[in-house]
This record gives sequence, structure tokens and C-alpha cells, in this order.
Amino acid sequence: MNSVVTLAQALGVAYASGLNLYATVAVLGLATRFGWVDGVPSSLGALGSTWVIVFATMLYVIDFAATLVPGIAAAWETIHSLVRPPAAAALAAATAWHGDPLFVLVAAMLGAGLGVTTHTTKLGLRYAIDASPEPVTNAATNVAELGLVATLSIAVWKHPFLALAFALVVLGVLIVLVRLIWRALRQVFTGHWMPARGLMQEPRASSQAITPPDE
Repeated sequence: MNSVVTLAQALGVAYASGLNLYATVAVLGLATRFGWVDGVPSSLGALGSTWVIVFATMLYVIDFAATLVPGIAAAWETIHSLVRPPAAAALAAATAWHGDPLFVLVAAMLGAGLGVTTHTTKLGLRYAIDASPEPVTNAATNVAELGLVATLSIAVWKHPFLALAFALVVLGVLIVLVRLIWRALRQVFTGHWMPARGLMQEPRASSQAITPPDE
């Protein structure tokens, strides 16, 4: 049972890291440092270091600012495709480090897979949002992401199964949302989108009304 709990915790950490590595490290570090959670393995104890917390927080601030700028946000997220999945695997392995070596390997592999899934889902959503010329949607996405990462990073140590189940449900919803958004954008860009009945009918009716009759 302890191994299953540890695996759920490892996957929860990997999930959060796939969304935002810097926020995950900063929140876990603060939670470890101030005793907000119990049961964090000693292999993750270094996250409670002041220098680690400060460095991770600084990187998160840079991350937050970079993703507010259209164009730069998509590029920033693309670059982190090389950072977040390996880090998710490493943190998952560190969480299960005191178990059997085979168990550590399984945790690392599953953590890497979950990290890739969460990151690519976020990447697809970021590409869609980045088409908007204003930073409001990007800022709202960042705040929602931070809330999810912070909640999962703390809750997974208190209620690992519930926290992981909730995170997976959110991931499923995001995957469906991203597919719907991209399908709609594809229809718009290819010219296959047509307004619903009644939408934009008034301007067309007005233009027809002012057209002079044929003589």
C-alpha cells in the first residue's frame, strides 16, 4: 500500500512539473521549509533550501512575464519541451527513491509520460491562446495554472489518490478543450466556418436594403 501511495505522489509531482516546473519546485520547497505538508521524502529535502526556493521563484517570475507576450509565449513554451518532461521524470524518481530500484524506474517512466502529456496539452492550449493579441487571456491562464500546480503540489501529500484523480480529470477536460479549439480555428482558417442562423444577418439585410433596384 505504501508503494502505491508513493507512486501516486510521484505522479502528482510529475504532473505539476509538466505544467510548470519552476512553480512546482518553489511551492514544494516552501511547503517543505515551513512544514505545510508531511511525508515528503528526504530525497526531495533539498527543495526546502533557501537558495532553491529563491532561484525557482525568480525563474517562475520570468516564466510568468514571458508568457504574457504573444509570440514569445509560444516560443518559451516550445523551448520548455526540452526541460519539463525530463524534470518530471527526475522528480518522480526522487519521490520514489527509497523504494525498490525497479519501482523507482517505473515511477520515472510513468512520471516522464505524464509530464509529456501535461506539457504537450498545455503547449497546444498556449498556441491557441497566443493567437489573441492581448495579454489578458495569457495572464488568466497563468493564474489558473499556478492555482492548479500549488493545489496539487500540496494536496498530493495529504490526499494522494484524490489529488491525482482530480488532476487527471482536469487533464482530460483540457485535452478535449484543446481539440475543440483547434478544430474551430482550423475551420476558420480554411474558410469552412459559417455563422449560425441569425448571426451577422442584420448587416447583410441592411446592405441589401440600400442596393438600388435594377432598371
